[in-house]
Parts: sequence; structure tokens; C-alpha cells
Amino acid sequence: MSLSDFSMDFFSLKGKVAIVTGGNTGLGQGYSVALAKAGADVFVITHGDNWSDTEHLIKETGQKAVFYQAELTDKDSLAGIVKGCMDAFGRIDILVNNAGTIRRAPLLEYKDEDWNAVMEINLNAVYYLSQLVVKEMVKQGSGKIINIASMLTYQGGKFVPAYTASKHGVAGLTKAFANELAQLNIQTNAIAPGYIETKNTEQIRSDESRNSEILSRIPAGKWGTPDDVMGTVVFLASRASDYMNGHILAVDGGWLVR
Repeated sequence: MSLSDFSMDFFSLKGKVAIVTGGNTGLGQGYSVALAKAGADVFVITHGDNWSDTEHLIKETGQKAVFYQAELTDKDSLAGIVKGCMDAFGRIDILVNNAGTIRRAPLLEYKDEDWNAVMEINLNAVYYLSQLVVKEMVKQGSGKIINIASMLTYQGGKFVPAYTASKHGVAGLTKAFANELAQLNIQTNAIAPGYIETKNTEQIRSDESRNSEILSRIPAGKWGTPDDVMGTVVFLASRASDYMNGHILAVDGGWLVR
């Protein structure tokens, strides 16, 4: 490719199909809508049945959306996601492993069931669903896997040992996948959102002391919103990022540089 070949079409997702786990709320909703705005049809994985808002936002883009309830801790359910998407659209070009959970407690009080629940969703589901999706991407000769990391991919945090371990693991999987899949024209990268206004952060945002502490460290001086990651997911899903592999891209208002 020469410089004269480059155009904004490199960012277009027209004709592409994306799976987004946890794609009906928060950051997942932002990813789903962004991909649709860029031209992709979206197969949105939900845990509950409340997706009317996301459905409306995607319909406004003119793209198709299918909402599919699945239990990410069940391998049969994961296989059902892949079959459902293939039945609906006939291909899978993009997988956004967004679904996640967090359980907070001091280390000395942390329960086994909390550890296991977080690891099952945040790490095991990423591995197993990616493995299934890659089988379809290999047949197509291309694909994009976008994992969702965290500031706690880089740091330890407090009161969230399982979440921290799982997000370090997501970084490891991202790099491991990239090493094997790059030669197959499947790019694997991750987004590490900073402190974003979502349901998962309500507890710490409502703590005045903790909220002030966080804001004081963000050079941008504010919490992010799901809108702030929309361009990033489109970039990583598009042709524009074809030579990126195994990278964790922080979108954090400058948190990591302080």
C-alpha cells in the first residue's frame, strides 16, 4: 500500500458483522452503537432482557442488530452465540469481549465464590468464546478480536483481587492470541478504559473521598463516558489497525502518566 491509497474508508465497517458481549449497557452499549455507526451489523450478547434503548440507538444508524441472551459461564451457551450469529448474518468479523463483573471486599474477607465468579466471566469466557469465534474467522481469512482490559491491567488496586488478576490475564491472552493469529490475518488487541461513568463505578463515584482522590490524578480532570471509547473500538475493528497486534490501548484521560 502506498500513501496515496489511504482514505477514510479504512475506518469503515460496512459489510462487517460484530459480536459484542455485555453489549446492551454501559461501555458495551457504547461499543455496539459505535460499530453500527461505522457500518457494522451487531450481534449483541446480553445477560438480561433490557435492550430497548440500545436497539433504538442501533436502529437509528440503519444497521441491523440481533440481541441474544446467553450465559457466558456455560460452554454450550457460548457455542450458541457463534451459531446464532452465523445463522443471523453468515459471518463474524469482529469480536468484542466486553462483558465483565467485579466483586469488592478486603482480601482477608474475600470469598471463594466471588473469586470464581469474576474469573469465569472476565477471563474464562474471553478465552473460550474467542477460541470458538476464531474457528469461523480462520475460514474467512480475517478477523478482529478486541478484548477489554482495565487500569487494573497495569496496577494492583485495592479490595478487587479477582478483578485485578482477571484483567492482567486479559492482557496475557491478548498477547498470546496475537502471537498465534497475526499470521492468519486475525488481529487481537485490547482497550484499557480509564475511570468511566458506568454502573460498575457507581459505588466509588458515590464515595466523595474516593471520587476526589481519583479525579485529582486524572490530568483531564473528569471521569470518562462511554462516548470516549467509541472511536477506539472502531479503529481497532477497522482496516486502519491491520498492523496492530497484541497492543493494550489505554483510554484514560492521562491516568497512567501521573
